[in-house]
Amino acid sequence: MIIIALFLAHWYFSLFFQTFFLHRYAAHKMFVMNPIWEKVFYLLTWLTQGSSYLSPRAYAVLHRMHHAYSDTPEDPHSPHHTENLFSMMWETKNIYNNILDHEVEPEARFTKDLPDWPAFDKFADLWYVRVGWGVMYSLFYIWAISYAELPGTHWLMYGLLPLHYLMGPIHGAIVNWCGHKYGYSNFDNNDKSKNTLVFDFLMLGELFQNNHHKLPNRRDFAARWFEIDPTYPVMKLLESLRIIKVNKLKSA
Repeated sequence: MIIIALFLAHWYFSLFFQTFFLHRYAAHKMFVMNPIWEKVFYLLTWLTQGSSYLSPRAYAVLHRMHHAYSDTPEDPHSPHHTENLFSMMWETKNIYNNILDHEVEPEARFTKDLPDWPAFDKFADLWYVRVGWGVMYSLFYIWAISYAELPGTHWLMYGLLPLHYLMGPIHGAIVNWCGHKYGYSNFDNNDKSKNTLVFDFLMLGELFQNNHHKLPNRRDFAARWFEIDPTYPVMKLLESLRIIKVNKLKSA
């Protein structure tokens, strides 16, 4: 079905660039790339995240804070210091916006070697750009469901639209909520990080949070024989194509 195909494509492409570019590159510098490829991945991240595009710089600062303060009151998104999933998302949004708009000055250790394209981030954050993405998603659904009446479509599928609008924050919320509440631990990290293995096929390796908090610069988030990080083989392929190169001086 075309609606389901669109939703799955948006889900997984958006998630891939979030884990590959925002998380593993911007926040952890697990690998390096030349300035041209960096701009290419900026654009691909925007094209796949659309209305929920996250600035690599702001995301990286927020994520480095999360590692430094994991599951303490200073953690910008811990499920153990917020009332519920939605309050965690709201608090994360406020901290993210303060970083994005330079309304707070993060500690120097969180701002080292960040990808930064201020003009592009300013453009991508314009309200009419974000709304424009939402309008495009909505028009496609209206065409497929109400106008073309394509086989397999149903009006209930309009319920998927909010997930399109907020795709990036939803991915982050799943990882930070489930990855710090549900699952098992391979390592004692002095926090509550978990490996939520049963759901990781939905999150391309991001739910191996316990492994990742123990080994934050390890490119492969899997640590045991039965764990598989789907993003890692893609990184190996990009490395073989010389698009990326392992960073020998990785930052935390």
